[in-house]
Amino acid sequence: MAVYTVSQVSQHVKEVLESDPLLADVLVEGEVSNLRVSSAGHSYFSLKDDQALLNCVMFRGQPGAELLAGGTAVLVHGRLQFYEPRGTTDFMVDLAMAAGVGELALELERLTLRLEAEGLFDESRKRPLPSFPKVIGVVTSPSGAVFHDIQNVIQRRYPLVELLLAPSLVQGPKAAAEIVSAIEGLNRDGRADVIVLARGGGALEELWPFNEEIVARAIYASHIPTVSAIGHETDFTISDRVADLRAPTPSAAAEIVAPDQYVLRQQLDEVLAYLDRAWAYQVDSRRDDVARLSGNLEGILPDTGNWRRRVDDIARGAGITLTNRLKIIRMQVENREDRVRALDPVATLRRGYSVVQKRVTGQVVTNLDQVEDGDALSITVSDGQVEATAGHAVKPKTVIRKKKAVAAGAGMERLI
Repeated sequence: MAVYTVSQVSQHVKEVLESDPLLADVLVEGEVSNLRVSSAGHSYFSLKDDQALLNCVMFRGQPGAELLAGGTAVLVHGRLQFYEPRGTTDFMVDLAMAAGVGELALELERLTLRLEAEGLFDESRKRPLPSFPKVIGVVTSPSGAVFHDIQNVIQRRYPLVELLLAPSLVQGPKAAAEIVSAIEGLNRDGRADVIVLARGGGALEELWPFNEEIVARAIYASHIPTVSAIGHETDFTISDRVADLRAPTPSAAAEIVAPDQYVLRQQLDEVLAYLDRAWAYQVDSRRDDVARLSGNLEGILPDTGNWRRRVDDIARGAGITLTNRLKIIRMQVENREDRVRALDPVATLRRGYSVVQKRVTGQVVTNLDQVEDGDALSITVSDGQVEATAGHAVKPKTVIRKKKAVAAGAGMERLI
């Protein structure tokens, strides 16, 4: 017979115990006793029934640790582990629930733990929502009140946004697949800036599609930010934990994704008021700068008062000189006008004089010797001409011969 060391036997026991798949995924129901919580927060206790006792270890942070209390009946999940240094077999608990919880709740907790371990709930991967979305995709039932409630909130808060409904069942065995299809369809469409998953309240079984793994992975894979609004505020699903943001109700989700137009107007008024104040401050500051610079210039520039007075005196003297000169020029012009008027033949004619010309040659007659009896004459007066024929001419004082000018018109006579 072979001889083994303690370590070899312990190692063999550990391998046999921990390689059994049945013992690696076990649900155990019993009563808590001998509970001890270490300074590090780990719980050490026994789980017993009326025939046996099982030593248990539950490390800090595992879900359901707050349910552990002496004499409390619990349902725990975990695996058996052989601890070689002490030679003890311990049940390593990773989940504790109140006794009597159904299989569905247990499955939910197990899936939650697995997805959390994969990082689907990691806060660092969650994205911010757009501040001013143009299109909001909504995954919900088209026949329920949820979509109508979302429409009312959006119309009241931000009517500029467009709602894009991706219809889907929200309960029943086919709902999970339709929810996944709706999410993927909105991502392919590409118009939505944010997606809202919405459903009214209900029992765990009715909300179960939003706890399905395929729905959780579709939300995780979406390149469009997602808001989960499933049930009432007290309801909590896996979709809530994977989504970028959880809203307590569908109406609350609508308020979260859409800005409030009244708040925007108030903010705009505040910005405009701030700009007015800033502008006024800048104007006042520049005015003060100009006044300060003007004062500085007055201190460094020479006194120009005397120069200004001299300029005024010169301007006044130049004005007087120019006025006198203009008077002299005006008098000279008037004198020349009088002389021109005196030499104007028309003015002479108006005083009763006339101009006599020979009609044939146009020669001006200035003495009697130029005229013979019967010569045709033109006599120009101030307002026209008179045609006449020369008669007898008579010189002043000595009458040599008489020449009578007979008008060719109405018997007009004049001595020349």
